[in-house]
Amino acid sequence: MPRLFTAIELPEGLREDLSALEAPLPGAVWTHEDNLHITLRFAGDVDNRTADDFAAELDGIEVDSFSLQISGVGAFGGNDPRIIYANVASCPQLEALARANERAARNAGLPPEARTFKPHVTLARLRRGRGEAVARFLQRHARFSSPPFAVTRFTLMSSRPKTGGGPYVEEASYVLRGGAAFYGVDAESGW
Repeated sequence: MPRLFTAIELPEGLREDLSALEAPLPGAVWTHEDNLHITLRFAGDVDNRTADDFAAELDGIEVDSFSLQISGVGAFGGNDPRIIYANVASCPQLEALARANERAARNAGLPPEARTFKPHVTLARLRRGRGEAVARFLQRHARFSSPPFAVTRFTLMSSRPKTGGGPYVEEASYVLRGGAAFYGVDAESGW
């Protein structure tokens, strides 16, 4: 069974900038630069038929290309932080793309996503994280921001069945409206 999710890949320069934030933190396992991304919809471990149905539903998504920006850092887990992330600035087009991915997942037979969509880039997973060390990291990098970058496609990715982290494999990509010109592909066929 493949473990699947959809994602927006980040430009190489932004991945380098985010990786440069890595710092010695107790219990932190930093995400490898090549695996930094924005998850749109986690599908999890699915059978091959559901995977094929999900891929087919994703192919029908019609959303315009748009720009995104990374703005600040944060942590999930409150007083016991488990994830350090880079925040994605609010963007209505990103929200529309996430909703379209959710519809595709449900149409493929996947259960509804229980969590509210919170766009972010996972920078590190924490084991035995010390709240005060994480708080210092967050304060030090609170003003981190990226220039806007174009989102012209999203991808269906797979990972090894384990908890978190890569390596990830691109299974399919889906060009957004207006994104075909960027990739030099035929606008009608998508290739």
